[in-house]
Amino acid sequence: MSLAITLIGILALIVLISIVRLNTFLSFLAVTVGVGLALGLTGLDIVDSIQKGIGGTLGSITAIIALGAMLGKLVAQSGAAERIAFKLIEFVGTSNARWAFMITGFIVGLPLFYSVGFMLLTPVVITVAYRYKLPALYIGLPMLASLSVTQGYLPPHPAPLAILKQFNASMGTTLFYGIIVAIPAILVSGAFFGSTLKKYTTLPNPAFIAPDLKYDKTPSTFISFFSLLLPLVLIAASAVITPFLTDSWIKKTLLFTGEPVISMFLAVLVASFTLGLRQGKSMQEVTNLLTDAVKDVAMLFLIFGGAGAFKQVLTDGGVNQSIADMMEHSTLHPYVLGWGMAALIRVCVGSSTVSGITTAGFMAPLLISTGVDPNLMVLSIGAGSMMFSHVNDTGFWLFREYFQLSMVDTLKTWSVMETLVSVTGLAGVMALHWFLNAF
Repeated sequence: MSLAITLIGILALIVLISIVRLNTFLSFLAVTVGVGLALGLTGLDIVDSIQKGIGGTLGSITAIIALGAMLGKLVAQSGAAERIAFKLIEFVGTSNARWAFMITGFIVGLPLFYSVGFMLLTPVVITVAYRYKLPALYIGLPMLASLSVTQGYLPPHPAPLAILKQFNASMGTTLFYGIIVAIPAILVSGAFFGSTLKKYTTLPNPAFIAPDLKYDKTPSTFISFFSLLLPLVLIAASAVITPFLTDSWIKKTLLFTGEPVISMFLAVLVASFTLGLRQGKSMQEVTNLLTDAVKDVAMLFLIFGGAGAFKQVLTDGGVNQSIADMMEHSTLHPYVLGWGMAALIRVCVGSSTVSGITTAGFMAPLLISTGVDPNLMVLSIGAGSMMFSHVNDTGFWLFREYFQLSMVDTLKTWSVMETLVSVTGLAGVMALHWFLNAF
């Protein structure tokens, strides 16, 4: 009975978000209250679950998301991403521009939100396409594939980070495994699939051409790379180096700076100088940028909180354990189950974030009963959350507007690319699982 109530709740959530177009946070709260009552929880129990769910979900990720938005805002305003893109094109040549953008998308996408990376780099793609008479879709899709992969698979992006926290997985290990899985996924969905798109010669929207890049007014190449990648360097150093160190102040320092909150905090402090003050901005201007950045992600906090509340009501109502008991004897591998559930919710709702964090609540009990690697489960759910973006996803419409494609061509290009990101991600997780268990 509890499973039927849960399925009805999910269907109601899909209807409220996709058809009624009710605010996502309000949709989560409405479904949470309804499912809680149907599961037999009292009104006060539901309130306690909502408070516990929101607090538990946001408590560990709010600071990281806010700091990531701040770093993204500084990068956007300084021209660092454009500097990296044009330098890579200058290095590899315009004939290999698609590879330059694919690498740039991965580098920029590691620490920055998808929407920030899209808004930063797509105008650069369009500018290069017009300037060098290149097919915009052909050179741009690999970059978008890189951004999608990093958003779906890799912490400290919001959805993978939230899933990771629910599973008590290791940030460093998940990031390491995620990069291993990300590389073939980007090559398949971006490089190989993108190479088939030369026939799409429709000119992109000229309104999004980037302004002329004045190198003397943008950060140097080194500063651009350094400011963007500092948090990842700190996290990676902590994960890779500390296992080989004895208990000393060096190890303690690396463990401290490798914590996501600290690494992002240090990166924002450094970027405030390198991408802000050093570029001629006043302290007040930098502060205003950081404040605006937090406003940009305010609704994201509410969505995460709503998903956390829904997850907690299911847990308190005994649904999670029922699902775990049912799936314990399933012939499907837990990674495939997590991927499939995330993919289904993604296709229905459109939001990879909602898909990932909702699925994590269902799959958490399986981690204990099956003993699967929580780091790989993060990646399998993340891959599922990228499945087949279509008309209920804002990314679909952004892509269509910028590249001026028909609805059918957008489905043939963008939607297929996102599907390949999802499927190759699952394949990578299963291959890595086999390798780790074989040796």
